Amino acid sequence: MAASSSSVAAVRSWRTAFLTLRDETLTSPPSIPQLVQSLIFSHSHSSFISAAPDLSAHEVTSDILFLIQLVANASHFQQDLIPTFSNTCHLIHDVSRRVSLDMNSSSWALILDSFTKMMDFFLAKATSNDALYKPVLECLETLRYIVSENQRKCSVSDDIQLVNFLLRIIARSHMDLISFYRPSGNQKSAIEMGKKLPRYGSLWEVQTASFTMLGEVYSRTGASFPVDIWRSTIQVLRKMMDLLASKNLVVEDIVMSRFYASLLHCLHLVLMDPKGSISEHVSGFVASLRMFFIYGLTGGSQLMSAAVGCKEKEPGSLSLKFTSEETKRTNNTPYRPPHLRKRDGLTTRQAKAQDPQSAADYDSSMVDVTSSDSDYSDNDGSLKDINSSRCSKVRVSAIVCVQDLCQADPKSFTTQWTMLLPTNDVLQPRKFEATLMATLLFDPYLKARMASASALAVMMDGPATVFLQVAEYKESTKCGSFMALSSSLGQILMQLHTGTLYLIHHETNSRLLVLVFKILMLLISCTPYSRMPRELLPRVILSLQARIEAGFPFKSDQTGLKVAAISSLTAALSVSPSIQVKDMILEEASAGFVEADKKSGVLFTLLKHSERVNNPTICFEALQALRAVSHNYPDLMLVSWGQISAIVHKFLRRETWKEQAGNTVVFVGEKMVTAAIKVLDECLRAISGFRGTEDLSDGKFLDTPFTSDCIRTKKVSSAPSYGPQSLDDTKEERNTCPSGIEQWAETIEKHMPLILWHTSAMVRTASVTCFAGITSSVFFTLTKEKQDFVVSSLISAAMHDKVPSVRSAACRAIGVISCFQKTSDSADILGKFIHAVEINTRDPVVSVRIPASWALANICDSFRHFVDDFPLKQLTDSDTNSQLMELLTECALHLTKDGDKIKSNAVRALGNLARFVRYTSLSCVHNKPVANTGFSSTCNNVTMFPARSNLEAFDGGAINSSYPASLKDLDWLERMVQAFISCVTTGNVKVQWNVCHALSNLFLNKTIQLQHMDWAPSVFGILLLLLRDSSNFKIRIQAAAALAVPASALDYGKSFPDIVQGLEHVMENLGLDQISVPSNFKYRIALEKQLTATILHVLSLASATDHQPLKDFLVKKASFLEDWFMMLCSSLGKTTAQPEIESDSLGNQKKEMISKAIQSLIEVYEGKNQHTISQKFKKLHSSIILIS
Repeated sequence: MAASSSSVAAVRSWRTAFLTLRDETLTSPPSIPQLVQSLIFSHSHSSFISAAPDLSAHEVTSDILFLIQLVANASHFQQDLIPTFSNTCHLIHDVSRRVSLDMNSSSWALILDSFTKMMDFFLAKATSNDALYKPVLECLETLRYIVSENQRKCSVSDDIQLVNFLLRIIARSHMDLISFYRPSGNQKSAIEMGKKLPRYGSLWEVQTASFTMLGEVYSRTGASFPVDIWRSTIQVLRKMMDLLASKNLVVEDIVMSRFYASLLHCLHLVLMDPKGSISEHVSGFVASLRMFFIYGLTGGSQLMSAAVGCKEKEPGSLSLKFTSEETKRTNNTPYRPPHLRKRDGLTTRQAKAQDPQSAADYDSSMVDVTSSDSDYSDNDGSLKDINSSRCSKVRVSAIVCVQDLCQADPKSFTTQWTMLLPTNDVLQPRKFEATLMATLLFDPYLKARMASASALAVMMDGPATVFLQVAEYKESTKCGSFMALSSSLGQILMQLHTGTLYLIHHETNSRLLVLVFKILMLLISCTPYSRMPRELLPRVILSLQARIEAGFPFKSDQTGLKVAAISSLTAALSVSPSIQVKDMILEEASAGFVEADKKSGVLFTLLKHSERVNNPTICFEALQALRAVSHNYPDLMLVSWGQISAIVHKFLRRETWKEQAGNTVVFVGEKMVTAAIKVLDECLRAISGFRGTEDLSDGKFLDTPFTSDCIRTKKVSSAPSYGPQSLDDTKEERNTCPSGIEQWAETIEKHMPLILWHTSAMVRTASVTCFAGITSSVFFTLTKEKQDFVVSSLISAAMHDKVPSVRSAACRAIGVISCFQKTSDSADILGKFIHAVEINTRDPVVSVRIPASWALANICDSFRHFVDDFPLKQLTDSDTNSQLMELLTECALHLTKDGDKIKSNAVRALGNLARFVRYTSLSCVHNKPVANTGFSSTCNNVTMFPARSNLEAFDGGAINSSYPASLKDLDWLERMVQAFISCVTTGNVKVQWNVCHALSNLFLNKTIQLQHMDWAPSVFGILLLLLRDSSNFKIRIQAAAALAVPASALDYGKSFPDIVQGLEHVMENLGLDQISVPSNFKYRIALEKQLTATILHVLSLASATDHQPLKDFLVKKASFLEDWFMMLCSSLGKTTAQPEIESDSLGNQKKEMISKAIQSLIEVYEGKNQHTISQKFKKLHSSIILIS
């Protein structure tokens, strides 16, 4: 009853006070501070605010807003406003803790505006009165309560207002910090400055609260903030970080550790979602963040902990600052679990908040930025040293911010590698540096080491792969006082390898070890081992192999760690092949696997783990590693074939998986069998000497004396990485008995029957893909029965399998075998392949049509050789062969309307066909070219062919047509040219390149009289246009090569003058071309040399033309041509990398080409009576003879 009456009295007092205040302010009011003091603050604070819970939220909110607005606008009074402002802030703070204020956007703006005025007032006077920081903190805490209670009502605009308010407070207090720490005559150390911190501790607490609230706003709605707000926040954070760095304000106590944690956590939240470039801030932030890498570790006794024992150390040895009261409290407190400790803390704080007598004690702990129970978890320390845990949190936050910077701007961050990573003595704790690797090795707290590992992984991902390719290791004694960036990066990579390999063998925490393996995998992919010490890669491989053999003590994660270790080993075996690694594994394999069982080598380890069928994950990774060995070190596969074949056969025989297990195990089994087949495939390719698709082309358009040294060997990704081989070695290999025959015979007899008709489409695809790795020497050395088995298997898979991936693989294999030289000798094989491929070119699935079109182009090239090899042979099935050619043409023409990947293959196919279509004299068939396909058709004996691409005609029957083959071939040719023109205008760069290549083939057809073709000027014009304007240098090279194919000026027809002038214009302006694509740099020299060869060719034909404007043009350009020829002549004497005999031969051929061109020009100039110019070129011609 007494409590009820006191509550009623408190409510009456509240309402009377605020009603009187409103009435008084409507009349001629006295001084506002006096009025508020007499009506509001004259009451007992505790009894007055006790009325708030008994009033409606709307009434309390209305009264509070009225009071705060009234007081904030009283700044014009000349009285002392400190008591009024302080009491107002204290009242609103306590009321907001008891009542959920009813807020909206207008009331929110009013509170922020009023608090801004009062806090500006406090901060302006706080430098001389520390007590004024208390109401500032209460204002911030009030806003925090209001936001937490009205979180769902807050709009983005409300949060933006709060951010602007907080940024204003931070900037204002930042000015106070600058003035306080302004340097005097003697620069003070951080410890000396730290002695002043107790007096200004509340200023740091204001900053702590502001950054904590700022971080909370960004975590809540930061993604919706506009760019200008984000940039303003970044600027404020940068200024604060710069202040800490410039004043060396890194002090180890509770107040400052709270501030650092709130600042860094806020920075992390802002950097997580960058809304603009931070390139200008990266270096500044990194320099500041590095200071915190060793925060709390200055005692020195812990630095050995991680590196010496690599076991988690309790942080009890840290010697950090504590007040005597806090130390006493922690020492006498009995142990309680973390979740109970936090609950006790909350209860204590709430009790203090309710007790007015403990208000002062509460204020000092009001701003606590702890974020989770894990800050005081048992893994990170004990209650004896809570500040040590706070220090570790600061270190973690700093490292996380470094990771955020790397993710926000990875390109700019690469310049900070030398700041964040060690260049020497990574394992020496006495040389402890503020680097990420030092934290990973030596920090006594697991979270800090985990954060460092995560940051290192992010750093080595992305642009670092390219950036680190310039790294080159040099001994530090050879670097001198100045170390180039490449040398610094080389030193860093060495230290990263050293530290990471050390952790792999000594780390005992499974979670961290997983991250270390991830770092190692990324490190392996980034390191240019060819520019590093030779022993580095073998060291990595042996370290991983030793760790795999040693195993892992963690029962719960043994499989995961072993998989990570084997994956890292796979990555090391997949990098560019190393001679040292090859010799190391070869020595092991040569010793035999019985002896290897005793000493356990790399290959034996992989073979052993690949047989662990009871652990599919480890088994799969071991198979992946074996595949990497087969691909990169093919010379090792012959000695290990027996073991690999036996292992694969075991997998193929275990069909009981599907009957005894559920869906999951079926998937794992299917995946395992596929991986085993891929190992078998790679091993067969390695032993057989597979180097990619065999080239049937006998016309090397680019192989001229000037371009022979620029022809690049194309690397085939599906072919093993063989070492460099000379041409003589290759020829000798072809003449000897090829390797791989026994292995392929065993595979066809033993393995293929188990997998070609497997129920799993994935397995069937892998098995058919094996045939795409067979070589011609192996294929035609096999028995006729096995050859037929291969062909029939491919035909069956391509035509009858219902799964697109299987049909796609079959078409790919057909395309490979079609390129074999002897395949063109067999009309039967070609006919079957054409039938299967043509069907798949009409498949609705794009992934099938792409390899089918590729196979079609290869078949067309092989078909050309078939025709060329038997030009006079009268075949009994000539009608069918002619139908095959018609089928190929129609199919390729149809594919030119498909997508670019298919279109490029179709154009190549048409180019191969266009090269061997034969035309006789113009007198045949009404002055039209007449076809002579090399079968039985001649000009006088025209065979009639059907104008359709129907495979049923292969079965025989009457073949009738109303058109002669000659007219049909002419129609095909015109349609081909139209397809070329259409594709070059609509296709991508690969299509355009293939069009140029196809036109080269077309020009090589001697039976086509280009000068009489209406389309010839258009074709030559397209080539000139591509040569002049294409941004792709490979296209320009091929266009120049195509323009050099016609053998005479007559072949160029009326386009010859335009071609000469166009080529001269391109050469004259070649140096002015801007290289927009970096990949074009490596083709610049090749383009110049091909263009030189083409110009020399056309100039050598210039004297044969009567076109006077062209001769006038050559006279006009005589000065340029003279200088150009002088440059060519001077380059003849330069040495090349070619062998001496080959170099002499090329030199003579170059002289011959230059001599012919000069002689042709001399004839032109003499014919134009330009005797002075003629004499200059005669001197040039004479100088060529004198060049040795």
